Amino acid sequence: MSVQYKLEKFEGPLDLLLHLIDKSEIDIYDIPVKEITEQYMGYLKQMEKFELEITSEFLVMAATLLSIKSKMLLPKPPPIDLELDEEDMEDPREELVRKLIEYRKYKSIADHLRDQELERSLIYSKEPDDLSHFISETVENPVEGLHLADLIIAFSKVIKKVERRQSVATIRRDEISVKDRILEMIGFFKQSESKVLFSTLFKNDVNRDFIIVTFLGLLELMKMKKIICYQHGSFDDIVIEYIDKEEAHELNTDEIDY
Repeated sequence: MSVQYKLEKFEGPLDLLLHLIDKSEIDIYDIPVKEITEQYMGYLKQMEKFELEITSEFLVMAATLLSIKSKMLLPKPPPIDLELDEEDMEDPREELVRKLIEYRKYKSIADHLRDQELERSLIYSKEPDDLSHFISETVENPVEGLHLADLIIAFSKVIKKVERRQSVATIRRDEISVKDRILEMIGFFKQSESKVLFSTLFKNDVNRDFIIVTFLGLLELMKMKKIICYQHGSFDDIVIEYIDKEEAHELNTDEIDY
């Protein structure tokens, strides 16, 4: 039974030769040129039978195989160097074998890249979605930029100012709660267009209790995010900015009972 070959299956004469070698399970380093040449020429005859165009590269390979076949059939001339064995003499198939090995290497790489292309074609991608609206909002720190040392320095300044003051008589006013002082300061902030200096919260006749209550009230207002405190420079007076626009009677002071 005759075997028919299709030209489109082979990319060139080397591709056809590799097919014939692999099909016949021939050692590529010991090619039986007579057998491979007959199979190759049979393939060219099939091309002529089906009126397929035979390119020049297939004809060049046919001539190369016939040349190698003739060299293999001719008796080998005696070696010039008597010390050389027959195995050391040049083999007419050597160049063809080298080309076939190189072609097989590149063919293997091409097949691997083709498989990767097919695998990648099965993967679909899309543009990334905007997920910024899922990011939780970071709660602003009401005392960001203000350190505990700044409050301590400001507190010390006020204490020293009171200690330096010479009082002839001490008039003790009624004790004021933190809640009442908070409401007092909020009213003062609103009258002062929301921004005041820390030193303006104290009059000349204030005592230690009043200073402590004022500090506690400021801390509570910062905790409730009603005010922010900052400095323009090191050791400058602290600026207090009222950022809440709610009315004073709406202030939640239920937890402040001291």
